[in-house]
Amino acid sequence: MKIIKIVIFLFFPIVCFGQKIIQEDVSNFWNAYDKIVLEKDSIKQLDLIKTLYINKGTPGLDGIMRARRYTAEEYISAINNYPKFWTSIRKNTLKSNQFSTEIQMAIEKLKLSYPDLKPVNIYFEIGVLRTNGTSIDGMLLIGSELALSDSTIITSEFEKDYPHLRNYFDTNPIKGVVFLNTHEYIHTQQKGTIGNTLLAQTIMEGVAEYLAEIVLDTKTPNPQIKYGYQHEERIKNEYIKEMFSPNIYNWIMNSNNNQFGIRDLGYFVGYAICKKYYESSPNKKAAIKEMIELDYNNEKDLITFVEKTRYFDKPLTYYKKELDKISPKIVSITPFGKGNSKVKAGIIQISITFSEEMNTDFRSFDYGPLGEKYIYEFKKIIGWSNNNKTFTYEINVEPNRQYQFVVGGSFRNTKDIRLKPYLVEFNTGINKHYK
Repeated sequence: MKIIKIVIFLFFPIVCFGQKIIQEDVSNFWNAYDKIVLEKDSIKQLDLIKTLYINKGTPGLDGIMRARRYTAEEYISAINNYPKFWTSIRKNTLKSNQFSTEIQMAIEKLKLSYPDLKPVNIYFEIGVLRTNGTSIDGMLLIGSELALSDSTIITSEFEKDYPHLRNYFDTNPIKGVVFLNTHEYIHTQQKGTIGNTLLAQTIMEGVAEYLAEIVLDTKTPNPQIKYGYQHEERIKNEYIKEMFSPNIYNWIMNSNNNQFGIRDLGYFVGYAICKKYYESSPNKKAAIKEMIELDYNNEKDLITFVEKTRYFDKPLTYYKKELDKISPKIVSITPFGKGNSKVKAGIIQISITFSEEMNTDFRSFDYGPLGEKYIYEFKKIIGWSNNNKTFTYEINVEPNRQYQFVVGGSFRNTKDIRLKPYLVEFNTGINKHYK
């Protein structure tokens, strides 16, 4: 009788907690795929992906498409251009049901550590190679074509477009899918999913990564953590130059093509800070609650949290002030004034003037908070002038459109001090101002 009670304890509370694991979109995708590859007409292919996959999709499919801005056209392009990849990944994506029990048990462990855990449905989806896991509108979304991959997956068809995926697949992500789900489940409990600064996003990711490790009593499968501790001082010295920047893309969701040769090192910094916070807290369950419920975009609360760990040598306000003192500034951007400027549609020339001579080997432009749909069409580079203080290039903009872009943190002066990313907004004949 005692044994029966133990079995009931282990399994029945998982069902009672309320979340579901939903996998039907994966089989719908492959049903559509099989018909699309037999159809040569591109218009009919689009109709097939829409009617057999997108329109039949669960809320999770709608969520992942919105979160990563996937389109029907993008699915068709990937199906047509990456046949070897899809053949190699197919069998793995159909294994999602094999992990259901393990995932449910992991969530129950999380609830034991964090009793205020809210139930969230988990959706296994097929995306287009831009996320292995994310969350939106209270749903946990798994990109099965990445999360369920392994070292056998063929990447030769898209190595130029997604150069980081070969290294990622070689880590056998399918073995870490329970950890990934736990990490992403923690994100669904946090206040928001987007940090206003690199530091905010770093701690947000660090909480999810470290607590997944604590809850599951296993080491994270992600290589950034081991690498990070091997190069910690160098990473910290570079990180403090950008931690208060709104640009996260040198440290999170970046490529391997950076000074360290490994992507997503922001995860390591966040992990290391959260580890110190947890280990120094006398009440571990209270520490977990504090970490999950922290308002990451409240800068005062965030700084207080980080400084309790003494992870950095000096107070964070010191780094913020010092960085502001020595950072290059933008003096002007023509033809834009301050705020939400209006310009005429067509080809326009943008000249960015900095406060000092810049290193002409580095530059970057990023999406603003509104995302890819609000970026312009690039035309050509004019180049540097004014003793390397002014950079000029041409873009093409359409009428009656809102535009937004960030002059990125890769711009740096001759002493290698980076620009604090600068948001530019303008429109071509509309009055609405998007915040």
